[in-house]
Amino acid sequence: MKVAISGAGIAGTTLAYWLLRAGHEPILIEHAPAPRTGGYLMDFWGVGYTVAERMGVLPAVRAAGYQVGEVRFVDDDGHKVGGFSVDALRELTEGRLTSVARGALAHAIYGAVEGRVETMFDDQIAAIDEHDTGVRVTLQSGTQRDVDIVVGADGLHSQVRKLVFGLEDRFEKDLGYRFAVFESADYAPRDEDAYVIHAATSRQIARFALSDGRTLFLLVFKKELMQGLEPAGPSETQALLRSVFADAGWEAAPILTAMDAAADFYFDRVSQIRMPSWHSGRVVLVGDAGMAVSFLAGEGAGLAITEAYVLAGELARAQDDYKAAFAAYENRLRPFIEGKQHAAENFAATFVPKTQFGIWLRNQATKLMALPGAANLMLGQSLRDDFTLPDLF
Repeated sequence: MKVAISGAGIAGTTLAYWLLRAGHEPILIEHAPAPRTGGYLMDFWGVGYTVAERMGVLPAVRAAGYQVGEVRFVDDDGHKVGGFSVDALRELTEGRLTSVARGALAHAIYGAVEGRVETMFDDQIAAIDEHDTGVRVTLQSGTQRDVDIVVGADGLHSQVRKLVFGLEDRFEKDLGYRFAVFESADYAPRDEDAYVIHAATSRQIARFALSDGRTLFLLVFKKELMQGLEPAGPSETQALLRSVFADAGWEAAPILTAMDAAADFYFDRVSQIRMPSWHSGRVVLVGDAGMAVSFLAGEGAGLAITEAYVLAGELARAQDDYKAAFAAYENRLRPFIEGKQHAAENFAATFVPKTQFGIWLRNQATKLMALPGAANLMLGQSLRDDFTLPDLF
C-alpha cells in the first residue's frame, strides 16, 4: 500500500520504518523545512526503548542521550533542598534508561529511513478526499497524491485530526499548566549531569547542561497565573514569562535574559488528546495526534514509538485489510494508553506545588528515594509498562 504519513517526527518516522519492513510505500510529509532539532529533555525507557532496540537505532539514541546522575532541587540561594540519584531509576529499569532531547531522538530514528523513504519537507496536507479505492491528499503546495491510507502523526496540534475528526477543543484535555523550552549557548553556572530544579509557588524552573557548552531550560507554571489571557506570538509569550517568573528567585533573572537571545523557543499547553476513536475510514492517528499523554507521563516519545510499531504490525497481520488493522490497533493499545493518561492527570495535581508548604513537602519526599526500596515503592509502578509488546514482524 501507499501510505501518506503527516509528520516526520518520532511517531511518523518510526511508522515509516516498520511499513518499509512490511513492504509498503510510505511517504513522509513534514511541515517544517528540515528535520526538527532541540526540544525538551525526556527520559526514554520501557516498551518504546525495546522497539528502538529492534530497529537497530538504540546505539544512536544512547550516543545522543545523557546519563543524568542526579535530580537536584535547590532553594533561592542554590543550596540543595531535595532530590535523588538517578541510579535508583536505572536499577528499576535494569539499566534500560537514557535521557535524550526530543529532536535528537527524532533525528536518530529518521536516520534509519533517510534516503529510503520519500520525504516532503516544508509542506503539509491541506485536504483529504476519500473515495472507494483510496484517498487523494492535496498539499499546501498544490501537489496531489493518491494513496491507500493516511496517517496523522503530526503532533498535539494535528492538521490531519482537524481535517477529518474536528477541531482540537473537542478532544484536548488541558492539565492546567503552560511550559516553555529554550537553549542558551553560554549560560553559567553549569552543573554537569545534574537536572537542577527550582520551585516557587505555582512555578518551576529547571536547567540541564547539554554538550557543546549549551544549557537547556524548562519553565513551567500553572495557567491560573495567566489570568485568562493566552499570549499571541513569541513577543507576547516572552513578556508573559518575564511577568510570571520575575519574582521566582534563584537564577530567574539571568535565565529570562538568556531567553531573549534564544534562537529556538517553544511554548505550549500541557495537555492530552482523548478521542472516542483513533480512526475514521482510511485515516488513522498515531502518537500525540490521537492520544497525547503530555510530558507529565514521562514516556510520551516511547509510547509514540510503540503505537507506530503496533499499527504497522497490525497492517501486516491483517494482510493490508486496513479496517481490521485499525480496529486491532486500537483494541490492543487503548487500555494501556488510557492508563498512562489517567496516571499523568493524577500526577498533574502535585507537579508544581501551589504553596511553600507543598514545595517543602515535595522536597522531603524526594529525599526518601535514597532509602532502600523507596524508589520502587514511589516510582516502580510508573516505570513498569503494563503492556506486552507483540512480536508482529
